[in-house]
Amino acid sequence: MTKASKDDELVFLPLGGSNEIGMNFNLYGFGPPHARKWIVVDLGVTFGDQTTPGVEIILPDPEFIVEHAKNVLGIVLTHAHEDHIGAVAWLWPQIKAPLYATPFTAFLLREKLREADLADEAEITIVPLGGKVQLGPFEVDLITLTHSIPEPNGLAIRTPLGTILHTGDWKIDPDPLLGGVTDEDAIRRLGDEGVLAMVCDSTNVFVDGHAGSEADVRDALTGLIGGLKGKVAVACFASNVARMDSVIRAAEAAGRRVCLVGRSMHRMAAAAKSVGLMADIQDFLTDAQASHFPEDKILFLCTGSQGEPRAALARIADGSHQHVNLGAGDSVIFSSRVIPGNEVPIRNLQNKLADRGVRLYTERDHPGIHVSGHPCRDELAQMYHWARPEIAVPTHGERRHLLEHAAFARDLQVPQTIAPRNGDMVRLAPGRAEIIDETPSGRLFVDAGVLTPENGEALRERRHAAYNGVLSVAVVLDGRGKIASGPQVRALGLPADDETPLGELLDELAEEAENALGRMSGDDREYDELVETALSRAVKKASQRIWGRRPVVETTVLRV
Repeated sequence: MTKASKDDELVFLPLGGSNEIGMNFNLYGFGPPHARKWIVVDLGVTFGDQTTPGVEIILPDPEFIVEHAKNVLGIVLTHAHEDHIGAVAWLWPQIKAPLYATPFTAFLLREKLREADLADEAEITIVPLGGKVQLGPFEVDLITLTHSIPEPNGLAIRTPLGTILHTGDWKIDPDPLLGGVTDEDAIRRLGDEGVLAMVCDSTNVFVDGHAGSEADVRDALTGLIGGLKGKVAVACFASNVARMDSVIRAAEAAGRRVCLVGRSMHRMAAAAKSVGLMADIQDFLTDAQASHFPEDKILFLCTGSQGEPRAALARIADGSHQHVNLGAGDSVIFSSRVIPGNEVPIRNLQNKLADRGVRLYTERDHPGIHVSGHPCRDELAQMYHWARPEIAVPTHGERRHLLEHAAFARDLQVPQTIAPRNGDMVRLAPGRAEIIDETPSGRLFVDAGVLTPENGEALRERRHAAYNGVLSVAVVLDGRGKIASGPQVRALGLPADDETPLGELLDELAEEAENALGRMSGDDREYDELVETALSRAVKKASQRIWGRRPVVETTVLRV
């Protein structure tokens, strides 16, 4: 490895995943400030909620690195979760750097690129487990870890100014069922060589003990499913292939055949089989086949554990699924945790199922049916003991997680800690770790297939309309600019009652609009624009008086 010059710096720049859980997007830069070379680690998404009506997918804003795209040497992906690879197909055309991934991750990434018509443009280099990638001054070794998806990797990033251990998502599972155990020896050797900084998962920093083993979940599911009658459905994250495998084997032990319900389940099963996993299970039943199977001989493995409105389990709960029906005497097992922010849709989903007579099983009443894929405090302490970094850089967490992680690292005698926000450029070497710059960061929304700014006009109007309602006002003017017909007012999303019907309120608004136009006249286009403004102001003012709201007002002025 070449030596560093006096002007070289090693920097870390998170543009997603710091001060939030999800949407991971991390950059490492090396060289003098005016000529840094960069690598990208992960490029993920997060998902919309009630505050982003109409928006399901949210991406990190790549503005900073797009400006330096010619100096990006590669995009290295730690594993295949959506919050680590989901933005690649959307943002790769702006960066156009080579992609590096292990076989399972590459299979899923290739599918995403094919759907985006990028399969022939975006180059994916498949890196074997435990493999190495040389990208200019960055020598990247993959370290096998355990998580809730096949082939999770930590990255040992060696540079002339020191080595960084980027953990990605991980836990310590002595029996992960699919894939290898955490490569403790590799991490210990790295610690012996000297780790400058560890950039580490903070998700469960407030949770004592260990996350738990997937083998224990398999035992719990086998016992639970074996005692159930009627049809059984299990909801879990499709990306948790070990959990899928556990459910499938628990079903087979109970004499049940498995039907996958939901596109993600089929996609993940195909990816798993492409790398030799789930090779010795029975063939899956189709939805149509399963509908004719005896009720106590079938298990449905479903997407939708987080209450996603278009997922398989939501359609089953609504009674709108073409082939799968659940009712009294049937059971649904939620082998997953509640992701913060999803409490309301999950509760609504579970209430719909309960209303159909379905018996529900969750980790709250059956704790053994789910374990986290992220490290708790004892596992974090173990990782710090193995790696012994000079600098702790918490990531993958909200602000409170990052600050608690930094405090925990100090308690573990880590010499330096720093907890950056998205957009904070951290100089790791030379000298003490410090934030040296603040770069553009933010979010892009996928709105009807179009990338829009986080605070774009369309979403602002949609939010405003959702909370305040919509009024449309139309008026017809004659050639002298006098009212020939109207104004006519229509409403969407505004309340009324029997005592004061909506029609009376709209008549009152129309009267206010007519009064506003009563003394106006004109016959040119500029005058018509003044009429639109006057109508809008009059109706908004009256709406504020009647409802205490200022709805979106659409005005139409016609001439006869």
